[in-house]
Amino acid sequence: MTKASTATVSTLSAYDGTLLSLRTWPAPEGRVRATVLIVHGLGEHSARYEHVATRLREWGFQVVGYDHRGHGLSLGPRGSLQKDDDLLTDLATVIDLVREQHPGPLVLFGHSMGGLTVARFVAGELRPVDAVMLSSPALDIGLSTLQRGALKASYSLTPTLQLPNGLDANGVSRDADEVIAYKNDPLVHDKITPRLVNFLLQGGEFVRARAAQWKHPTLLMWAGADRLVRPAGSATFAALAPKHLVQAHPFEGYFHELVNEPLEAREKVFDTMRGWLDERFPRTQG
Repeated sequence: MTKASTATVSTLSAYDGTLLSLRTWPAPEGRVRATVLIVHGLGEHSARYEHVATRLREWGFQVVGYDHRGHGLSLGPRGSLQKDDDLLTDLATVIDLVREQHPGPLVLFGHSMGGLTVARFVAGELRPVDAVMLSSPALDIGLSTLQRGALKASYSLTPTLQLPNGLDANGVSRDADEVIAYKNDPLVHDKITPRLVNFLLQGGEFVRARAAQWKHPTLLMWAGADRLVRPAGSATFAALAPKHLVQAHPFEGYFHELVNEPLEAREKVFDTMRGWLDERFPRTQG
């Protein structure tokens, strides 16, 4: 039986009037160490991070998540963007609201496409944030020269044409139950558009090119056996980024969704997250 969510759900209007679904997990008792804003991946939604929010709350963190436009409970054509930078603009809108409602340090947690969005956002210094956690970020989506040519043509002619995203759901996790849950989730979709693919491609190149100038304390985690994004994108970024700021953790043999791997494996991910957060946001007495 699935445990009921502890989140409250509200909506936020984006710059063009698109309603974004926002989830807020209530602050834990006692002093809140920081707020963690969860930014989810392609085709999924923020409710899939209930167990992550539960852990973070147990550790003393306020948690907020939202569904990208065209995803989950948010409005908009599935997997589509109206403008190239919609995901960045939407993230800025959410951050402004979170800053207003929850003063104090802000940590961005981004997975896959959400990880690329977070990385692109902070690399461009669009808003100040205090720290970053990246899980299997889509820093390299692995397009061939032929695929890049096809993307350029389709982006010019039909940028909002909805197409299957081509992701193999069996690559989500080594846990068969997690794969089944993903496939049966009515809020998960398999749509993408040339404009969104172009954002992922250009965004990854932008972030990798600016790795050496990275300015934010960052926990970078990636799956060594990832079949949905190229692990080399994270490895390249880690090799170029300042070591005193970016703590890199490759999880060899893991599949794409690190926090949804088999129980023993995911515990190692959570332990890594907790240790890194404890160093940067130590608990205070009283």
